[in-house]
Amino acid sequence: MSEYIISVEHLCKSVTDSTGTLEILKNVDFALKARETAAIVGASGSGKSTLLSLIAGLDTPSSGTVRIADQDLFALDEDARAALRAHQVGFVFQSFQLLGNLTALENVMLPLELDGRKDARKAAAEMLERVGLSTRLSSYPKVLSGGEQQRVALARAFVVKPAVLLADEPTGSLDFATGETIMSLMFDLNREQGTTLVLVTHDSAIAARCERRITIEAGRIASNVVRAAS
Repeated sequence: MSEYIISVEHLCKSVTDSTGTLEILKNVDFALKARETAAIVGASGSGKSTLLSLIAGLDTPSSGTVRIADQDLFALDEDARAALRAHQVGFVFQSFQLLGNLTALENVMLPLELDGRKDARKAAAEMLERVGLSTRLSSYPKVLSGGEQQRVALARAFVVKPAVLLADEPTGSLDFATGETIMSLMFDLNREQGTTLVLVTHDSAIAARCERRITIEAGRIASNVVRAAS
């Protein structure tokens, strides 16, 4: 078994339309061990979010491989990739991606129910209490603040105890103070559960909290730097 929980190998992604072919990612390689935290940084349009989608198996590469826990994502069909995501991968998005017709509790219960968990309600309530929302279980997203919605999203992501957490600009829709609180909570939960965290961010302060900083420039890895121990 590999020592790496995530392995990205010679990953390329291009799209073709009437104007020609656009290379989004070009021969990207890196690997992350269990519990490692990594920030993917770079200018807008550099390929960061595309890379995150490929790591999740939500998009398919033009060539190359992504392995999660030794499983080649693109050797699987879409149903098998979805099953792997359900058990191994959590997501946090800039826009929260909560279901508006479900309460906070129901949003967090959903991945557990889809997995057939009999304790879905209890586990979801406990996780919402952990993120400070024990009094908001029956609230719908429309009456929650942005920070509260992102707390629900964190609870939903971590409640399945994923091996990997992928976060795309998790504070992009929040004010500075709320974003700081959310990031502290995310890193606390990540340490508690021993998750491997990969986040896309434009915020250098957030990137500095990660052990590894991967810089993407024009679809290529310009640098892959491990932070020195303090």
